[in-house]
Amino acid sequence: MFSFLFTVALSAQVTEKPVTFEDIKRSPNADWLTYAGDYQGTRHSPLARITPANAGNLAPKWTFHMETSRKLETVPIVYGGVMYVTNSNEIHALDARSGRRIWTYRDDQSEVSRVNRGAAILGNRVFFVTGDCYLVALDRRTGALLWQKKYADTKKGYFATVAPFVVKDRVIVGVGGGDTGNRGFIAAMSASTGEELWRLYTIPGRGEPGAETWTDRLIDWGGAATWLSGTYDPDLNLIYWTTGNPWPDFYGGDRKGTNLYACAVIAVDPDTGKMKWYFQFTPHDTHDWDGQGWPVLIDTAVNGKARKALLHANRNGFFYVLDRVTGEYLRATPFVDKLDWAKGIDSKGVPVLVPGKDPTPTGNKACPSVRGASNWMSPSYNPATGLFYVVTLEQCDVYVSSAKEPVPMQNFAGGGGEQIPTEPGKFYLRALDPKTGKRVWDYPMTGPATMWAGTVSTAGGVVFFGDDDNHLVAVDAKTGRHLWHYNMGQPVFASPVTYEVDGKQYVTIASQTDVFTFGLHEAMQSVPVVIH
Repeated sequence: MFSFLFTVALSAQVTEKPVTFEDIKRSPNADWLTYAGDYQGTRHSPLARITPANAGNLAPKWTFHMETSRKLETVPIVYGGVMYVTNSNEIHALDARSGRRIWTYRDDQSEVSRVNRGAAILGNRVFFVTGDCYLVALDRRTGALLWQKKYADTKKGYFATVAPFVVKDRVIVGVGGGDTGNRGFIAAMSASTGEELWRLYTIPGRGEPGAETWTDRLIDWGGAATWLSGTYDPDLNLIYWTTGNPWPDFYGGDRKGTNLYACAVIAVDPDTGKMKWYFQFTPHDTHDWDGQGWPVLIDTAVNGKARKALLHANRNGFFYVLDRVTGEYLRATPFVDKLDWAKGIDSKGVPVLVPGKDPTPTGNKACPSVRGASNWMSPSYNPATGLFYVVTLEQCDVYVSSAKEPVPMQNFAGGGGEQIPTEPGKFYLRALDPKTGKRVWDYPMTGPATMWAGTVSTAGGVVFFGDDDNHLVAVDAKTGRHLWHYNMGQPVFASPVTYEVDGKQYVTIASQTDVFTFGLHEAMQSVPVVIH
């Protein structure tokens, strides 16, 4: 596999200090060292220079144009004043102060071009995946290729878009392709050598526990892809990873049963790859409501009892609270109004179905839409306000099914979800209270309901997010009051991050083809910073 490396003169002094596992456990601070910012997936930064009082003074600081991009979904990693951003089959190191390029690594020989969600960092290595399922390790200081390891076969329908996830001395990776038939998995690779340490399939093998929830004909191709990065509890030493929908997506007649472990969250021992527990959000899914979305980890009171909780705003329209130690179901509440496929969730966490909501050959209206009440757009949680911030979509679709013989890797989904022209849908940023499941405030968006951007929360009391009208927006974390926005002139499909260099706080988000970075006017940067 030939790779092309292009370097330029350094525009920033790259620190020689390697990134440790302990450093990642303390992130975020001035740096942003994982896809979610922290292992718990809260996407909450302790930086506080930008506040509701001065957010209106934010201004563009620099823009980096990605020449080869068509739809950037990257979430930057920032360490020591250097930013690492990805696109399909390429990664760039930028001076986080100015946006000037330090080095670029591009793989021109990849068999597959896909969106890419970001990188990971450990030691003096930076990692990313190519579209054709190579995990690539580079010297983070120079961009020099250290090794590349293929971990899935594109001939079996696999591709990769995931941001790698570093835990201890290993890099966890996942796969896409579940919508066309494959067997999802996550795998742990040695951060030093790329050697595969373990692999856990998200569709059970024949004769394994859970196999009885499938028909023999489809169990080898059941989907449950793993294309979104996970979260991690260092104290419990458990990884939490969500899984995709079963295949075929919209026709369940050939896969009778609950179809484990699709549309679920699984808790995994990172040392051994053994599954400790699972919880399935949507058994026998026929609406493409995969479970991909952050499992956010917080400690809070649930029903008057202190819990190590896992929060998940699911695509099916319910906001779940689980015990992350055991996987025990604690509560689920609707977080959208357009929800008609289930009357609720019973005491065991099983949906109480409304009859007649499955897709049909002639089309059947159901809510939420195929895009879901939420999706993989990153939520965030602010421990000071106690609020969970999530981008939500109020929309229904007409779902169509087909009983055509399913053939793997032929782009057959068993039907589809079609938008209703007179019901275009509407996006909201919604603040939820995890202790009750109730909504605290809504921020309605003004665009055409086409975007995939997420959020970041800060100790300064500001929530930043991308909206469906090409804006980066700042609102008050307590009230949802609009503070500031900037029109980037192109759709947004990524989540923002915030970091600090030389005593200045910045906010960065990728748009369709560019990476935009904002900061306060210089006179406003004198406000004291608070890092807990």
